[in-house]
Amino acid sequence: MGYNVAVVGATGAVGTQLLQILGERRFPLAGLRLLASPRSAGLEVEMAGRKHTVEAISAEAFDGVQLAFFAASTGVSRDWVPVARQRGAVVIDKSNAFRLDPTVPLVVPEVNAHALSDHHGIIASPNCSTIQLVVVLEVIERISPLRLVVVSTYQSVSGTGRRAMEELRENWQALAAGRSPLASVYPHPIGCNVLPHIDSFERSGYSLEEMKLVNETRKILNRQDLQVIATAVRVPVMIGHAESVYVETDELVPADMLRRQMERKPGIVVEDDPDRARYPLPALAAGQDKVYVGRLRNDLFGRNGLAFWVVADNLRKGAATNAVQIAEELVERDLI
Repeated sequence: MGYNVAVVGATGAVGTQLLQILGERRFPLAGLRLLASPRSAGLEVEMAGRKHTVEAISAEAFDGVQLAFFAASTGVSRDWVPVARQRGAVVIDKSNAFRLDPTVPLVVPEVNAHALSDHHGIIASPNCSTIQLVVVLEVIERISPLRLVVVSTYQSVSGTGRRAMEELRENWQALAAGRSPLASVYPHPIGCNVLPHIDSFERSGYSLEEMKLVNETRKILNRQDLQVIATAVRVPVMIGHAESVYVETDELVPADMLRRQMERKPGIVVEDDPDRARYPLPALAAGQDKVYVGRLRNDLFGRNGLAFWVVADNLRKGAATNAVQIAEELVERDLI
């Protein structure tokens, strides 16, 4: 059986990746509609050796669509997800529009696929940095309840989109030629730089990106009491988000035991042999669909603490792959 599928934002960085992954994983397609803004209408996009013409998004474009992937901005999702749902599609949305809506499941299949059974036509896919974090936290939570999570992210420019990737290349070229790099996407040049600034800042002093990590982690793990402190940083890496994480648990979780548990967890690859310079790297994770974890070690000062390092491809597992995995679960559970 195949499904009539629409992809909104088909020409963007995540939308392009989503099409590639649908082909790689051989998702059962009966039909495919590629939707984007009017300025992208008429472009041709190739998937699995076949060219598809991009259409301008409209209400009629969702007629007959059973499953709609949204890989567009929050504003586009707010405007068009309800329309797609009214036309009969089940929607998987990658934006921030519905993630904290209590009626919308926020899903990472390795962690809380069971939440899909309560969907009402809209499923949210979390922020890229949240996805890789909760895949690891869920393993710890099953051993001993979490008390505290402190996470610092090191996020690649592809999380901002294609223009940011172009700007990083331009910055590199300027620096190599002895010129000062310029900034247009970010408030400061990103080449050879690190910016502790992702998205807008709130009155609390935390950024919106940091609050996504706080609120989404709590929702996915069903732990509204969990203390999460986040710092989100942009780094001059093209693809792949990294995170330095410290957690405290109710009972001591020995690092060796956790390492063994993670080695058995689908979706996780343990790279943890520092003596041989083996640890997760964005360059290693790029193009892959797993979450890589390493540098596992216990707190030195007697607390029930653990520190570790997590890396994933933010365009794949952090966005497109997670959305396709959600779709696969919907098919498996007969929920479309």
